[in-house]
Order: sequence, then structure tokens, then C-alpha cells
Amino acid sequence: MQLIEVSNASTAKQFIKVNVLMNAGNPNYIRPLDSEVDDVFNPEKNKHAKYGETKRWILKDDDGKLMGRIAAFTHSKYINKGTEFTTGGIGFFDCINNQSVANQLFDAAKQWLQSKGMDAMDGPINFGDRDKWWGLLVEGFENEPMYGMPYNPPYYDQLFDGYGFKNYYNQYWYRMGVDDKLPDRFAERYAKFKAKPGYEARHIDIKNLEKHAEEFATVYNAAWAQHGEAKEITKEQVMKLFNKMKAIMDPRMVWFAYYKDEPIAMFINIPDINQYFKHFNGKLGIIEKLRLLLMKKRGTCKRLTGIAFGIVPKYQALGIDSFMIQECALLVQGKGWYETYEMGWAGDWNPKMINIYKSLGARQSRKMITYRFIFDNKFPFERHPILE
Repeated sequence: MQLIEVSNASTAKQFIKVNVLMNAGNPNYIRPLDSEVDDVFNPEKNKHAKYGETKRWILKDDDGKLMGRIAAFTHSKYINKGTEFTTGGIGFFDCINNQSVANQLFDAAKQWLQSKGMDAMDGPINFGDRDKWWGLLVEGFENEPMYGMPYNPPYYDQLFDGYGFKNYYNQYWYRMGVDDKLPDRFAERYAKFKAKPGYEARHIDIKNLEKHAEEFATVYNAAWAQHGEAKEITKEQVMKLFNKMKAIMDPRMVWFAYYKDEPIAMFINIPDINQYFKHFNGKLGIIEKLRLLLMKKRGTCKRLTGIAFGIVPKYQALGIDSFMIQECALLVQGKGWYETYEMGWAGDWNPKMINIYKSLGARQSRKMITYRFIFDNKFPFERHPILE
């Protein structure tokens, strides 16, 4: 076998090709954009590059046939709550159904991470944010992947288990029909807040993105940054995100709740752009962008995905989420704009978010696993702590 470090354009193309080969023949597989995979490893494109390093390998047999791939990462900002050791990451793992081949890939990542002072590795994860390429799919293979969601053959979990990885945490996705009736309490809470002066819920105006970017940062920082699970975000960073999303954003699906015009909650959803990308075979040039705009105009995408949800702590447990979501439902339901709604993943360490999903009447649609492997058994293994 030949273990080859990805070091040029040719090996980078082969790195992408491995993923396509491993999923060949599966009608539910959607090829990620080649450029987005490449950008993860491009220091000029990936903002996380200043916090760590990456290394990639492909593995070939003696005849030059591609057998697998893997990437390894160090990241000084990677959160490792409740532990005393340093943890690196692995990701973009693909492999034929052969444990010895998988072991060679895992060993390459392990040895490099050890050389960088790491004591353990988590994976499969991304060299970047958790909204993309995070976790190993173990349930839900019958569904097409959402944008940024990993997709892999069903035997991969056996390769991780066979090497000695342990389940660090489960990731759950939930789905519901857009026109599904919400539980009765949503209407009751909606009526309660509607009758109270000062409370409002409304979707964004695409002409006022800067204002909404500031509102997003306000709610996000209050709701999430306090937990240590995410660092504070700036208005400028959100504006960058909004501008990137603008071409596919549906303002009718991006909502904020207010008290006396102060943002107190948000419910951010976008069309699942994988429903466009599945037609592009990994490319996004001028022709594909024109096709995307045409498909958007025709209402081709019938699937929504949630990308952010949060409530300022002072207003949590009051029912403001029901008020905001019911207001959205009154606008959207029965219009035929969308058919299914899939929420972003929630870890088993975040029972509050899982309960919110369940409270909507949503059903679990997929399960993923983030694994951990501690080198040389130096430290005891513990699962991810529960978020209080």
C-alpha cells in the first residue's frame, strides 16, 4: 500500500475523488462542492488556519487504486471541556471496507497528531465550525444529506470501533413536515404574548440586513456564548454570513422576536441548498449559479433547514419560542412553499435543544456519532459533559 501526503493539485483532486468512489452507486449521496472541501485546507480561505495546522493523506494499493483518505487537524481553540489533555481532530475519512486499510489511515493521523503534542483525537470532525462535516452517519442512510452534512457508507462505524474509538457523543437530527400541526400549547402561548403589549415576532427585511445582523449577534451572544460552547460573534461576522447566504436566503423564514423593539429570540432557517447542489456534481461555476437562481425562482427546493435558534436567558422558559414559531407557521403553512423542515443537529449533551425539537412534534431522522480516541490510554475516557 502507498500512503501519500496531499501536497499538490493532483493529490488534492484524488483526495476528493476518494469520497465519490466510496459512495458510488448510492442514489442518496450528494457530492459536496469540490471548492468547499479544498477551502478547508487553504489557509487563505479558512479563518481557522491561524489557530492550527492540517495534514491530508490518500491511500492507494500497489496498483495505484484509491483505497481511502483522511485529514488530521490541530486547533488551539478546539473546546475540550472537563478534560486535562490536548485533543486534535480527524476528518474527511473515507475507506474501503477493510480494517487494516482503515488502521493505516488512523495510524497516520495519530502519529502526526502525537508529533504535534496531542494526547487524543476526536472525529470525524471539521477543521472549522460544527455546522459542516461533523460526525459519522450511523442512522438515516435512506435520506439525502442536508448541505454540509457528512454522508458515508454504513460500515464506517465498524472501522472506527475496530480501531478502538469510543463514542464521545451522539448527534441527532429531527424532521417534521412544514404543514404539520403544531402542538396546541403553541397557539395558547401565541395568544398570550399577542395580547401583551411590547411583544412582537416578525421575519426579516432583506433591505435591512445590517440591522438584523446586529440583532443576531445580540441574541447569539446572550444565548450561547455564555455556555462556553461558542465564542462571541460580532455584527461584522454575521453580516459576512448573511451576505454569503443572500443568494439563497428566504426572508420569510428568518425570524426574530422582540420586546419593546429589543431582540430577545431568533429562529433562523434557510432552504437546503443541497437540493440545488445535487445537480452540479461538485462544481459551482457561472452556469451552475445561473441554474441555481432559476431553480430558486421556480421554487424547486422544498426542504428547509434550521441553522440557528436562541433565546436571551431572561426570556427563556416563558414560551417566547412558541410565540415566534407560531407566528412563522401562520405565514408559511398551507402555502406550498416548502414541504419538510429539518433542524440542525443537537448533541446528546444538549437535552434542552433536543426537548425543543421534540416539543414541535418533530421525529428523529438521523443519528451521527463523534468519536474519541485517547492515545496510549494516558487518560480515562469520559463522554462529553451535559450542557446545563
